[in-house]
Amino acid sequence: MNDYTLLHHGAVDGVTGSCHELRARDGTAILVDCGLFQGAEVSAEGGSAGTPAIDFPLDHIRAIVITHVHIDHLGRLPYLLAAGFRGPILCSEASAELLPLMLEDAMKVGVTSDQRLIRRILEQIASQLVALPYKHWHALLPGWQIKLHPAGHILGSAFVEVRLSGDLAAGSGKGDWRIVFSGDLGAPHSALLPAPRSPWRADLLVLESTYGDRLHVDRKQRRRQLQETIERALRNRGSVLIPAFSIGRTQELLYDLEHVIASAKKQPAETDWSALEIIVDSPLAARLTQAHIRLHHLWDAEARRRTASGRHPLAFEQLYTVDGHDEHLQTVAYLARSARPAVVIAAGGMCSGGRIVNYLKAMIGDARHDIVFVGYQAAGTPGHAIQQYGPRGGYVELDGERHSIRAGIHRIAAYSAHADQADLLRFVGRMRHQPAEIRLVHGDRRAKEVLMEKLHARFPETQVRIP
Repeated sequence: MNDYTLLHHGAVDGVTGSCHELRARDGTAILVDCGLFQGAEVSAEGGSAGTPAIDFPLDHIRAIVITHVHIDHLGRLPYLLAAGFRGPILCSEASAELLPLMLEDAMKVGVTSDQRLIRRILEQIASQLVALPYKHWHALLPGWQIKLHPAGHILGSAFVEVRLSGDLAAGSGKGDWRIVFSGDLGAPHSALLPAPRSPWRADLLVLESTYGDRLHVDRKQRRRQLQETIERALRNRGSVLIPAFSIGRTQELLYDLEHVIASAKKQPAETDWSALEIIVDSPLAARLTQAHIRLHHLWDAEARRRTASGRHPLAFEQLYTVDGHDEHLQTVAYLARSARPAVVIAAGGMCSGGRIVNYLKAMIGDARHDIVFVGYQAAGTPGHAIQQYGPRGGYVELDGERHSIRAGIHRIAAYSAHADQADLLRFVGRMRHQPAEIRLVHGDRRAKEVLMEKLHARFPETQVRIP
């Protein structure tokens, strides 16, 4: 019988609010992630996007490990501090650099406009932050060790290996328990980052399942889809609007757009690619892109080769960044009334906030324009509604107003930074010692059920559970 308990405080009934508690036999515990909910998703205790306060006991929790800096994995950190948590906040070295940028932006949008309060919160987090190198054991508590491995999801992302030993592993029969939290695993075809490598062993694997029921197209096909959509916009003299999270998705898009433009310019074509502007309308995304450039030693071999050849995949000639709010409003108005073709990458990824909302309000009713979704859209978000009702000529509510959808709606699933079904099965299959138990989290019900069937068939001796 296991001498540990696993509790889930989020990412059980959907893909947001990731928060998992591992409790040892002596009552000590750690959290892995503490993210915000988005859309209609809730926690087991009733927490939601509208009620993000911590709704579970903290007295016994000694530390938190952050797998990566997406807000659905760390957005409740300020609320954790407000509830009295003063233990170490562990993350990778790159995440430690990116985390303050992400949290500052999230707090400005969803918590407070009081800059002094934001600064105090960030200073408190900085005093608790512990940056860990990849692939090294870190002694956390008596009997507790933590190791981070590159997850390939976004810059700095990690899956977490926990080793309970000594008196905490008395019933293991092996000298220790190994519990692995996948966090969000990247897809092997993702640009910029190397693919994750499976751990040697896991007694319990807590596995994400966002795309557990589907397969992604390859990178060549997704670039072709992106190019075809842009060529349509160029013919129509319209714009392509891409809602995207500021980290990960934005940089992958820039990487592929630079490749598409560079390749198109070498070949005779009807389309004038030199007229196309690539606009990143997110000060946060601009700062995070600069961080990607600084941390280029974490890029994969292909990206490093491209840079060595003189290319600048994240800082090319036709790339333009919008900074201030007035400039943002002017850009929206200009693109809505002009016939200047452009690709706009704007925050936020599910259209529930951020600068993308102003673009949508101004342009979603115009058939010249196209909206391209490159990531998961949680139920209850405007992005989900646009995907669902846009192809039928429906409408979406934005800031309380109804907007008819006449723009073209497209979805390129291969830009997801998540592993697909085949990748998840490979992640398990490449472990030298298979898990005794797998718990599926961070996915819709169907995705988890389909993945559970596949895992049962391939690993019949492993118990697969949906919490």
